[in-house]
Amino acid sequence: MRRRSFFKLGAMGLAGRACAGLVLPGQSQLPELSARAADYTLRIAPVTVELDPSRILSTIGYNGTAPGPLLRMREGKPVTVEVINDTDTPELVHWHGMLIPPEVDGTEEEGTPFIPPRGRRRFRLVPGPAGTRWYHTHAMAMDDLHRGTFTGQFGFVYVERASDPGRYDQEHFLALRDWEPFFTSTMEDDDDDTHNDPVFEKPMTISTDPNGLEVGSMTYSINDKSLGFGEPIRVREGQKVLLHLLNASAIENRRVALAGHRMRVIALDGNAVPKSQDVDSLFLGAGERADVVIEMTNPGIWILGGTEKTVREYGLGVVIEYAGQHKQPRWIDPPHRSWDYTIFGNEAATSQSSAQTIEMIFEKIPGGAGRFNSWLINGKPYPHEREFVLEKGLRYRLVMRNRTDDAHPMHLHRHLWELVEINGKKTAGIIKDTVVVPYYGRATVEFTADQPGLSLFHCHLQQHMDYGFKALFRYA
Repeated sequence: MRRRSFFKLGAMGLAGRACAGLVLPGQSQLPELSARAADYTLRIAPVTVELDPSRILSTIGYNGTAPGPLLRMREGKPVTVEVINDTDTPELVHWHGMLIPPEVDGTEEEGTPFIPPRGRRRFRLVPGPAGTRWYHTHAMAMDDLHRGTFTGQFGFVYVERASDPGRYDQEHFLALRDWEPFFTSTMEDDDDDTHNDPVFEKPMTISTDPNGLEVGSMTYSINDKSLGFGEPIRVREGQKVLLHLLNASAIENRRVALAGHRMRVIALDGNAVPKSQDVDSLFLGAGERADVVIEMTNPGIWILGGTEKTVREYGLGVVIEYAGQHKQPRWIDPPHRSWDYTIFGNEAATSQSSAQTIEMIFEKIPGGAGRFNSWLINGKPYPHEREFVLEKGLRYRLVMRNRTDDAHPMHLHRHLWELVEINGKKTAGIIKDTVVVPYYGRATVEFTADQPGLSLFHCHLQQHMDYGFKALFRYA
């Protein structure tokens, strides 16, 4: 099998530049904050999701839904978020793409306290930077497919700038999602064509040991509805529609397209790209986001969905309906083009970077964790004790060498990085928090060490992270 694609300030005081705080059990709370209603409340509890009338799922979500509520925040304006855990297991809420201290970032590895079973915590954070962010659980799942990001614990955060011109007629937030995960050793995935790219990092000798179990799915949706169910997105000819797209999968990277239309990419991971470009399809690694503007110039009833026929037919899509049209939804395969981050970037500078280089080699040990594969960074699994130590203020170049037959969406918490090279193609100005390192390929990013504290680095596929594919960055 080869997968080719795939938040009360309390006694603890202030922490970091985001001035975030939290109250631990038994500690006194500041009266002025404890008496004040939180700006946002998230309740973690069992929910049902009706993908279609014949398929109603039971999972864990936020505020009775999955995905959870859209949270709109103002950049730089402090907010309090109260999280109530109505489940029997400890939980965490991670604020993906936010530049906030580790105490509220939402990971056990960085030292964020859990929200205890049948308990609650209140967090204070300063939202930022502006753009499309998201929140999700960061609990480990291991071999329990009813835990972690295999559940419905995810939702959008949109951090607004002080002024937003809103040069569009409609705005929609669409999360790509898979459900009902299962273990498999026979799945072949074709949604990621990075295996057609140069294989700079392919080892001379490939392990012939049988793979351990991976996670698959055959149930999909955009937000909480499978293709053909729920309300379509209704548009009029001549409108400009802004879509915020998120791959909220715990399992796979995905490619999507809107039949009969091109999409103008204006931001990746919530950050404006140097060069907006029209694309026929959009490739999103798990955890990645893209903001696209679509000019509605082709009247009809169309499908926005996964480019893989099976995945689309099993639910990954939504109908786009022009006013006055009464046809059947239509799909047209987009032209087959490899995904290329660099078309959205500037030309790379000719002078060499003065950044300090950190080399990271990714490897898979088939069946290295019993029934499952294990994952190594520089020859060993997590925790990499004091291996990656940063000095505040310095610029670092992170070279990620993928010596596995999977495309890995790599995410660094509490920092933004600049993509500078992907499989030998240099670029500049593309700011992200998650980058897909291609199959047997290489990706190089640069970032400034300006967020003191522990920062988790990991593959955003839940099972890969759980079985060793993560490391902690520390500050000296």
